[in-house]
Parts: sequence; structure tokens; C-alpha cells
Amino acid sequence: MLKDTTIFSSFTTDDIPASKEFYEDILNLNVVVNEMGILEITVGNTQFVIYPKDDHAPAKFTVLNFWVDNIKNAVKELTDKGVKFEQYNDPIKTDEQGIFWGAPGPKIAWFKDNAGNILSLIDE
Repeated sequence: MLKDTTIFSSFTTDDIPASKEFYEDILNLNVVVNEMGILEITVGNTQFVIYPKDDHAPAKFTVLNFWVDNIKNAVKELTDKGVKFEQYNDPIKTDEQGIFWGAPGPKIAWFKDNAGNILSLIDE
């Protein structure tokens, strides 16, 4: 029944205008505010939504992953726009730019959106 349907992800924010600015201006994504005040964000042929929640609590896990061709360049581009990448030491260790170099596995860099939700860049 569900295997042929279209899916999308959703998560919350406590500030729709700030989230719209972050995803549109910083991440350069296509963002639309729908009639209910929910952000509809399209990446390629995939969509996710961000909805307002008064008692929003940021996710303590990664809610959204972006595949990139060159993680070092992607991290630099976002850092130049003011994005701060997370620093981890254990059980994984990131470098000074916030990149986990895999070995083996993908290279990953985690950062937070304006509402504190965790996002990542992944480069295989």
C-alpha cells in the first residue's frame, strides 16, 4: 500500500521567519511559506516541511542530511556564510573545520539550523 507513495520529512522550529531566512539565504534552498505558515522546502525532487511549535525543542539527532560532492568546499562555503560546524571528540572525532573524515565510511560535517536542529553534509 505505502511502497508507491510519496514521502516527506518534517520537523519543528520556534521561529518561522528566521528558519525561512536560514534555509533560503544561508543554505540557498527553495522555500515557500504555505497558507498555514508552514515552510515547504524543495531540494531536487524531494520536499520537507518545517512547522512552528511554541514549545519547540531541537532534535538531539540529525534530522536532515545533504549529499555533497566535496565536503571541504561545502563546509567552507557555509562557514563563510556564518554557519558554525559542530566539534566532536568521542566516539567520533572531527577536525578543526568540523569534518569527520570517515576512514572507512563517508566524510560527515554536522551543523545546526537557527532552531538548533542538527543537519549534516555527507560526502562519500
